[in-house]
Amino acid sequence: MYQKCVLSNGVRVVAESIPYAYSAVIGIWIRTGSRNEDDTNRGVSHFIEHLLFKGTTNRTAKQIAEELEAVGGTLNAFTAKEYTCFYAKVLAKHLDRAIDLLSDMFFNSLFTDEDIDKERNVVLEEIKMYEDTPDELIHDLFAANVWQQHPLGYPVLGTVESVQGIDRSVVLKYFENNYTPRNTVIAVAGNIDCDLVFRKLEGVFGSWSPASRHQRGYLPPVPRAGEAFYEKDTEQVHLCLGTPSIPQDDERIYTMFILNSILGGGLSSRLFQSIRENRGLVYSIYSYHCSYVDAGLFSIYAGTSRHNAREVVQLILREVNEVRKHGISPEELDKAKEQIKGSLLLSMESISHRMSRLGRSEICYNRIITTDEIIQGVSEVSLAQVQELAEGLFKENQFSLTMIGPEKLSIDLSQLITEAFV
Repeated sequence: MYQKCVLSNGVRVVAESIPYAYSAVIGIWIRTGSRNEDDTNRGVSHFIEHLLFKGTTNRTAKQIAEELEAVGGTLNAFTAKEYTCFYAKVLAKHLDRAIDLLSDMFFNSLFTDEDIDKERNVVLEEIKMYEDTPDELIHDLFAANVWQQHPLGYPVLGTVESVQGIDRSVVLKYFENNYTPRNTVIAVAGNIDCDLVFRKLEGVFGSWSPASRHQRGYLPPVPRAGEAFYEKDTEQVHLCLGTPSIPQDDERIYTMFILNSILGGGLSSRLFQSIRENRGLVYSIYSYHCSYVDAGLFSIYAGTSRHNAREVVQLILREVNEVRKHGISPEELDKAKEQIKGSLLLSMESISHRMSRLGRSEICYNRIITTDEIIQGVSEVSLAQVQELAEGLFKENQFSLTMIGPEKLSIDLSQLITEAFV
């Protein structure tokens, strides 16, 4: 069971005691990400994620790196569209050490001009590395194609141009506006005493009281349908095909889990079996769903030879239309439910996953969604609900297609949809 408390300054803490574990994992989650940026600071959320590792008034960057590694622990972070997380995993007896380190990074980071200039080069190299990985890059390009100039379409890393424009004043302004107690959730899981952890965190984080600032609300996104092609020297055509979907708090989210599982959620999924196993047209094909506060995006990825790209898109659309028109079988529904529930329960063996589940749930939903609640929600999904969701998502005028490939490839998406949706 988890426990929750709110520190005196509004920081929310969620913790789960797992007595059989050797480790403890702590994550500090901030409700800000690339969606909170604008044209003046694209990439600053991710930039700050890097800078917190660069040195404080008490530790050099090397000392930060050594602090937990010296006792076998790890320290890391990631930035997403709507939140950022800094996390550490240590033996449970070293949890205080991890808390002291993370709090030092949060409260005492220097953000020197020298560090910012040096880390700018690191981020620019990271962008170049990403540009050289087309099967990852395609997902950012697809989001940009769907969301256009809306912040949900911004790449988390920023662009070369935007990162070059980030200086100390931009960093400090964004940090002060967004890294605030009421934007923060601390999640802890492992072999811990929750009450002791709460007292420790109150002593370390409870006095944090920067000036209260009003965080700008999110602009609602307006998705765009259509095609986009990006020419790049690749061996394959990498493509994403998809539609706008449901937000994270939509009651149909468990139905979305089922639909995604059946279409492209594993080796036995319809897309994998039809396009890879039966026809041998791809190596990799899968589907996934991204949900945000007020929007969602359902996507299907495939990598294939240029001369097979049109056929692959056509086959994907046929499989999608088959679910839209005829639904799924009772056997498929039962299998998908067991797959999702089994995967969820197996993931609970990871202490890191349990911390992430707590933190993400609290930061996104302002409450903890329990394992039992998820299992119940998945179990209650009906055949009719899956088909109804598919009918709502897979409308002819809602599809977007984005491709990366070595030569300009013209695919008439509207024509393929018309042919498939008969």
